[in-house]
Amino acid sequence: MSFFNKVFASVGIGSASVDTKLEKDTYMPGETVNGVVEIKGGKVVQQVDEIYLTLNTTYLRESDDRKYTVTAAIDRFRLTTPFVILANEKKDIPFSFQLPFDIPLSIGRSKIWVTTGLEIKGGVDPSDKDYLKVVPNPLMSAVFTAIDQLGFRIREADCEEAPRRIRGRLPFVQEFEFVPTSGLFRGKLDELEVVFFPSGNGNLDIMFQVDRRAKGLSGLFSEALGTDETNVRLSVSNADIPYLQPKIQSVIQRYS
Repeated sequence: MSFFNKVFASVGIGSASVDTKLEKDTYMPGETVNGVVEIKGGKVVQQVDEIYLTLNTTYLRESDDRKYTVTAAIDRFRLTTPFVILANEKKDIPFSFQLPFDIPLSIGRSKIWVTTGLEIKGGVDPSDKDYLKVVPNPLMSAVFTAIDQLGFRIREADCEEAPRRIRGRLPFVQEFEFVPTSGLFRGKLDELEVVFFPSGNGNLDIMFQVDRRAKGLSGLFSEALGTDETNVRLSVSNADIPYLQPKIQSVIQRYS
């Protein structure tokens, strides 16, 4: 290997490249992702310490009364042990991994993507980025439908940093914000915020934050103090799908 080739490889010029190809681009939480990582050697022989896939998203963090966007790793998967890639050599590395059940949905500003990285000894690590569309599973879809049938429309969906007492393994939760535009709760609520806490056994915990509309002087004081909001949880399963609308209506009415 010439001196110049060694220098170029060490700064990422003419080094190995990576391209990840997913079987499809739309998934539900908990679904298995299949694909292949295509590696092409550069101008020189290089040692690859590992190939890894990282699931990423962004969330909002608040500091000093300002919100800013932070990138977070949802999960990471190691695909290989160390190996050598020859100059111009091509390798295909098939992979399969399960999406976490608590992965955010691709709704609103929430984006999810996979980065593929090669850790190359003595060189710049190449990477690749592929976006996923994560859609609700049937139970989540049924919850959204029930909320819609109660006269609510989604206004916003974001991943936001959450206090430890309510979050799971991740430092954030995905919050869906609804406003009542018709039906029983129009004029009674300012908004309804919904957070999903799915489990691997098919059950779903739902946290509702019911934000009551201020009524009279006491209501205005409550709104100013933030005491006009109530958090309540509801656990549902697929067996509850036919009864979700009355269940959710009962919860909201109790605290509205």
